[in-house]
Amino acid sequence: MQPYVILVLAIAAEVIGTSALKASQGFTRVGPSLVVALAYGAAFYLLARVFSTIPVGIAYAIWSAGGIILVTLVAWALYNQRPDGFAVLGMSLIIAGVLVINLLSKTSTH
Repeated sequence: MQPYVILVLAIAAEVIGTSALKASQGFTRVGPSLVVALAYGAAFYLLARVFSTIPVGIAYAIWSAGGIILVTLVAWALYNQRPDGFAVLGMSLIIAGVLVINLLSKTSTH
């Protein structure tokens, strides 16, 4: 499987786990707590697989940026936690940073 496909799956698993954290109510609800544990386990397993082909800093930058943005969108959809202008600005800067690293830095090719 392509490393970037695995990275997307790692991001999806992390977003599921993080979103389930709120539903777990501090790990007092068994179902969502199991989702958290399984999703984070899958996310870290997949991320570890990606590190064999994509540089750690690049993979982690993409993973964390994708996670931040997707978790924000899920929180908005599920919990009505709408980001304000400064949150959107901050996420835009994160995206810009990931783009700079991947498009302009020679780090992404090593």
